[in-house]
Amino acid sequence: MSEAALFVLVFVGFFILRGVAATVFFFFLLPTGDRCPHCDAVTVRVQSRIWNRLLPGFRTSWCLSCNWHGLLREGPLTPTSPVPELTKKP
Repeated sequence: MSEAALFVLVFVGFFILRGVAATVFFFFLLPTGDRCPHCDAVTVRVQSRIWNRLLPGFRTSWCLSCNWHGLLREGPLTPTSPVPELTKKP
């Protein structure tokens, strides 16, 4: 193998390795669950055909409090409070 081909192989290998390392790093940087990373409020799930098809392990979310929108990792959801039932008057 010539020196030029070896250099290109090593250079491209480091370039791909850098992309993989950045992807793994940013994956773990995304928060899990349904809480907003800015204000810690509960977010609403938003349907996005493209993102949901490309990245099925993520949830596209929107925060009603601070208007943040983005991707969150799948995780535990915040329990909702039960709606009190109306009592019937006899």
